[in-house]
Amino acid sequence: MLTVLSVEVRKLNRSLALVLAATAPALIAVFVFSMLLRSKTPSEWDMWIGSGMAIWAYFMMPLCVAALTALVAHMEHGPRSWDHLRALPVPRWTLYAAKAVCVIALVLIMSAAVLGATIGAVALGGLIKPEAAAMGVLDLTGYAWSMARMAAAALLMIAIQFWTAIRFASFVPGLALGIGGTFFAVVATSARQGVFMPWQMPVNILATEAWRVQTALTLGGGLGLVVLAAAVLHLARREGR
Repeated sequence: MLTVLSVEVRKLNRSLALVLAATAPALIAVFVFSMLLRSKTPSEWDMWIGSGMAIWAYFMMPLCVAALTALVAHMEHGPRSWDHLRALPVPRWTLYAAKAVCVIALVLIMSAAVLGATIGAVALGGLIKPEAAAMGVLDLTGYAWSMARMAAAALLMIAIQFWTAIRFASFVPGLALGIGGTFFAVVATSARQGVFMPWQMPVNILATEAWRVQTALTLGGGLGLVVLAAAVLHLARREGR
């Protein structure tokens, strides 16, 4: 498994995955930075960091997951290298498990980058415009914990997107699913039933209602692991026929 995983990491280094991982946090940081420069009065750190995390969880993370899973799948679909991979002397399920682990790891790295970039943008904006500098306590531990729970709540969404991207040779079904899921999650934000949508679960970590947070963690994290395991086993058995 470790050998297969190391190969997948090397593949990602030669792909556009790292560009995607850097672009999304940078865009959020630029947005927060521009908003701070437009502000005329100081605001709490919670407001600025919360805004960055909300943008990430609300639509940037779902879109990035759709793009990332499509990218990871296309590395094999494009050159039609699945036959070569299945001929390797390793259990076939490890091929898919390694790709899934890489996707989840990149989402975690991007989440950390969003937090770091947002903090940096707010600090830089405060230096340029001291009258709008952030006030209060920078609760780094609390923000990091929220980001970790967002990533956990996103597991179900990641599993569904990963399953679709690997299952179909074309990247269109996976991207269409991601765009559609993000769209309906946005328009159903205020609906109570929206919490059960996988694409809305990460942002519900920021909800004030405890049941929304618990539902997002239980379904997004717990059920996400089950679906991810089912996806890996199904893909391995299907490709083995």
